Amino acid sequence: MPRSQKNDNSIDKTFTIIADISLQIIPTTQREKEASTHYRDGMSAQSEGEYAEASQNYYEAMRLEIDPYDRSYILHNIGFIHTSNGEHAKASEYHFQALERNSSLLQAPNNMAVTCHYRGEQAIEEGDPETCEVWFDQAADYWKKVISLALSNYIEAQNWLRITGRSKIK
Repeated sequence: MPRSQKNDNSIDKTFTIIADISLQIIPTTQREKEASTHYRDGMSAQSEGEYAEASQNYYEAMRLEIDPYDRSYILHNIGFIHTSNGEHAKASEYHFQALERNSSLLQAPNNMAVTCHYRGEQAIEEGDPETCEVWFDQAADYWKKVISLALSNYIEAQNWLRITGRSKIK
């Protein structure tokens, strides 16, 4: 039984019901339905902190899903899991792939900025100010992109850009 059918969370159950009805109404192939089920199960596992199970479901969804737009969300979630597991370089790869497929997916460049910022903080701890500046500049570039697309969001990133003097567009 798919995880999404046995979840006790009422929001997840509601989402699952709506998604199942949508899959019945909208003409989809069996492959697309399976990909959707794996994606939903991955999201459910991820929301419960079950990252290994979420990863398995996302990778299976990636194997089945052919639509680049839908794949972008799967890739983004795989990247999120790698970030949660402290695998920042690997996370960046997945977020970058997600962004290549869907340039309007704001979460991907935001998470790339967060990863770059984290790596900049690590460079500070390691006593490497030059590397720190490179990472912070990359974070700033990603956050500028995100902010340009969603000006009223990402207030903390806007403040960080202002405080660090990185708010100017190159």
